[in-house]
Amino acid sequence: MLRFIKYTFLISILTLGGCSEKPLNSPYGSNDKSSKVFYSSFQERPKHLDPARSYSSNEYAFIAQIYEPLYQYHYLKKPYELIPLTAREMPELHYFDKDFKNTKDKNKAVYTKYILKIKKGILYQNHPAFFKINEDYIYHEISEIDLENINTLKDFKDDETRELTSDDYIYQIKRLADYKNHSPISGVMQDYILGFGEYKNKLQNLQFSNSKEKINFVRSYNIKGVRKIDKYTFSIILKKQYPQFIYWLAMPFFSPMPWEADLFYSQQGLQKKNITLNWFPVGTGPFKLTENNPNLRMILEYNKNFRGEIYPSLEDKIINKKLVSFNNSKEVPFLDKAIYSLEKEQIPRWNKFLQGYYDNSGIASDNYDQAVSLNNSGDISLNKELEDKGIHLTTATSASTYYIGFNMLDTVIGGHSERSRFLRQAISIAIDYDEYISIFTNGRGIVAQSPLPPGIFGYQDGKNNFNKTIFELQSGKIIKKNIDQAKKLLTKAGYDNGIDSQTGKPLILYFEATGAGADTYAFLNWLRKQFKKINIQLVTRVTDYNRFQEKMISGTGQIFQWGWNADYPDPENFLFLLYSKNGKVKYGGENASNYESQEFDELFLKMKNMRNSSQRGKIIKNILEIIQKDSPWIWGFHPKSFSLSHKWVENVESNLMANNTLKYKRINDEIRYKSINLWNKANFTLLYILFFIISIFIFSVILMIRKKDKEKVYD
Repeated sequence: MLRFIKYTFLISILTLGGCSEKPLNSPYGSNDKSSKVFYSSFQERPKHLDPARSYSSNEYAFIAQIYEPLYQYHYLKKPYELIPLTAREMPELHYFDKDFKNTKDKNKAVYTKYILKIKKGILYQNHPAFFKINEDYIYHEISEIDLENINTLKDFKDDETRELTSDDYIYQIKRLADYKNHSPISGVMQDYILGFGEYKNKLQNLQFSNSKEKINFVRSYNIKGVRKIDKYTFSIILKKQYPQFIYWLAMPFFSPMPWEADLFYSQQGLQKKNITLNWFPVGTGPFKLTENNPNLRMILEYNKNFRGEIYPSLEDKIINKKLVSFNNSKEVPFLDKAIYSLEKEQIPRWNKFLQGYYDNSGIASDNYDQAVSLNNSGDISLNKELEDKGIHLTTATSASTYYIGFNMLDTVIGGHSERSRFLRQAISIAIDYDEYISIFTNGRGIVAQSPLPPGIFGYQDGKNNFNKTIFELQSGKIIKKNIDQAKKLLTKAGYDNGIDSQTGKPLILYFEATGAGADTYAFLNWLRKQFKKINIQLVTRVTDYNRFQEKMISGTGQIFQWGWNADYPDPENFLFLLYSKNGKVKYGGENASNYESQEFDELFLKMKNMRNSSQRGKIIKNILEIIQKDSPWIWGFHPKSFSLSHKWVENVESNLMANNTLKYKRINDEIRYKSINLWNKANFTLLYILFFIISIFIFSVILMIRKKDKEKVYD
């Protein structure tokens, strides 16, 4: 017994002696004190990391740090400005008439030729696909025996790099035309790049015995309008004028792809082990993906082959098509690594941010009141707890629009009859998006007048320009039309008091919804109340996203909610959502409401290829008047983005068009380390008290035992 007690005391002393003030709750283990590391999280696995297929913001968060298109958005400048990335300079443009003769008269120009020059000496990240011995690629035909010991890209013993060439950009454009890659912009490029559609059909109709044969064909057979000029120069010919094309050249779709990587990943043995482009990208950017475990974490690490890049300045200028940088010594990236942990639930994600273990965070509705409040001036400000921690708030109105759409193919809600148009207008007035923004987004949004969000040419601010179908001017103020006016429109539509005059039955409409949980059902309850204000019964049909997509493609849905984020800052990128040739049902496009208007189409085609000017502004105003009257959408709102970052995260700027911004961030690790230790200091007071109580108990037991032993001796 005494020996046991001695051991108990010894263990207690050692345990207490080992207690320190260092945090014990770190999610990164004991070896997480490393500099130049950015910590963040993701909520769901990126599905496509192949730039030909990727078209989602959670995918761009990774691939934009790895792949490099020709151009990028200047990190600091507003309005958004494109600058060269891998390109040596801005494009050189030539115009041709219908006979393919040079012309300087843009009114006669039919074809536009872009001459694109890339920088020399740019290297890819090291990769097994490039490894050669005596000019033979060692890993392009891996045997089944060798595959037994390979489960991830790290299992390959050898790798190599090579220089970026114009062939890699050309090869990627050909991949966009390959129907098997399911590129979401294939249809758009077919309308513009000369010979793209013919090349696409050629690939679709040919049969290849294996991947190597197909890739060799793709390398040797050219698209008519895409030509190599030399190792660092190539050209693209558009079959019509399209000034917005340069924006596409800044998107991941037009990132270079080495044919060696495509052939490497085409091996069935690797595909069975999920070693594909969708999991392991190959780029020239500042970072490479070294760990892709979507059930745990994803890690980006510095690409040692990266050439370096100068941190931008507002003084930077484009002179003679070339970027002249103001800074000379600030070379990016500033980080060595970025660790993204899977965090499906908002509460633990928020708590880890407050503890300092995540460097940045959004603000969910549940955390809104804990994070921000309105000050005396009516402006948003951080709450004191976050201010005391030195947390920074960055706000911006997104170049996005969220809307409720009507299926214009529907026999009740769709079509161009006055009956259906008055019905749509009445519903649009009844839906109170000011209330929606207040309830469901904590006030983080602006009521939309049209599809165009702030920052896009032609935007209507609701003050000087507004939607006259839904709003009106009263006593110098722009206010929304009231419910009585909505009911009058409903009566004109033949649904007085919600009763169909043709059938004598109540009007019942159907809303297609996705998602589950309290937030979804709260929104649906709110939406039913909005329709009830004008005595319309709304039936909500909740399904999963795949089933919802099927309804949209087949045109069986009636009313739905959707949104759009800008691909590039131009009105064409939003108004094309209502162009008839982009109809979801007929053409498989992004016109989910299947809206058709010859008047709209004619003005849209006239406007889409114009540069911003007063003439273009007038055309856009006419376009908006047409769709506001027809009301194929309830215009919804433009969200405001709120993002938080800790005081040790430097160079945080709001740029909603740029995706490749990780390279600009800098970490002050000394401040981070001190803050985390302060905020997560271990408190052993209760433990000390517990050991004290145990000690008293043990001493009491010892005394009792000794007393009994003495009594036995005397007996």
